[in-house]
Parts: sequence; structure tokens; C-alpha cells
Amino acid sequence: SGKIRPPKEGERYFALLKVNEVNYDKPENARSKILFENLTPLHANSRLRMERGNGSTEDLTARVLDLAAPIGRGQRGLIVAPPKAGKTMLLQNIAQSIAYNHPDCVLMVLLIDERPEEVTEMQRLVKGEVIASTFDEPASRHVQVAEMVIEKAKRLVEHKKDVIILLDSITRLAR
Repeated sequence: SGKIRPPKEGERYFALLKVNEVNYDKPENARSKILFENLTPLHANSRLRMERGNGSTEDLTARVLDLAAPIGRGQRGLIVAPPKAGKTMLLQNIAQSIAYNHPDCVLMVLLIDERPEEVTEMQRLVKGEVIASTFDEPASRHVQVAEMVIEKAKRLVEHKKDVIILLDSITRLAR
């Protein structure tokens, strides 16, 4: 982010006058980053706690997740269930728990081929970045949005950020 100026005559785009931040970090730190391709992948070594301790119904779901299927940093997971089983609600609960219990993590929720109403609901409920490609957009746009999210996550990891991507739905992305 930084200060910009409007395009002058003959220019098409805004010009960046001063760089304040690069991926939520000071510009000087961007020079010494290690490229994502050169980083060492590690197994999940610490848990992401889901339970918030407020006793709500959503918290009960988070507690069951902590007990039955704990989630770790660096882990990949898949929620498989029939239609209308509550996968999106579970994803919302996970996102809310991560935002509450792990504010140090960068949370990105990627919604592919969703209805605009569901996108709006997710944006209102989740304290994190919600990126979406709705059902009325072409398949090429779904792929473009997914690739953009992955690349942004890689750049943030290069800046030593813990990034969590929650994707709904990998099936619709694969189609």
C-alpha cells in the first residue's frame, strides 16, 4: 500500500508515489525475504485451537472439532459431506474460531461458484478476507481467482506470515 496520484494526460493508470507497506510489512523487509519455492515444507507442529469458550452452539461445534479432528498449522484438510449437510456452516464456524483464537494468522476465505447472498453472508460473519467468484462468472474466472489467492498466500508466507485458506468448494473449482 502507499500514496498514489491520479493519472496525468496520456497515462492510463494511477501512479504509486510512495510505498508504505508490502504485504503488511515494511518495504525494507521485502528485500531480505526468502522466495516461497526455496522455503522448507514442514509437518503440522502446533494446533489451531477452535474452541472459544463462550458455550454457544457454534462453540460446541468447535469443541467437537478440537476433540475429534484437531487442526494443525501447516495442515491440509477436506470436509466431505452430502449436499445440505452444513459444510458451509462448519466452514464459517472454523473461520470465526480462527479469527477469534489466532489473530496473528492471516485468514483468507475463498468461495468458488457461490450465490452472491452466500458471499455477502460470509463477508458479514467472518473477520478475515473473503474472496469470491460467484456462479454467474465463467469457469476461467474461478480458476483465476483461486490462483490469485494462492499467489497472495505465497507472498505473505515469504514475509513470515501464517496464512490459512478456507476454500468452498474444491469440487466446483475442479469442474
